[in-house]
Amino acid sequence: MSIRFAAPRHAIRNHMDDPAARAACLFPANDNSDSGPGDATLHAALRHFARHGLAAARHAGAQAVAARLAGDEQGFAWWLEICRALDRRMARELDRRAI
Repeated sequence: MSIRFAAPRHAIRNHMDDPAARAACLFPANDNSDSGPGDATLHAALRHFARHGLAAARHAGAQAVAARLAGDEQGFAWWLEICRALDRRMARELDRRAI
């Protein structure tokens, strides 16, 4: 018994011809509309993670709180960004409580 391929009798519709589909493909699916951490922050966050492991975000958050209590706003912002690079939800909570 031979198998023969037969093209469909109706025209095949290319879904990429749809303008909405083309517009959706302009941006990556993982684009969360923020630029993410800068190179210096990312490097510091990775070093911090290497030093503290899975507790790195919690430790960075504690450092941010300690800096805020000491009145060091620049230190607070730095540690908050490191915490944000490691755990966005935790950093958002810290930032919300700190206001």
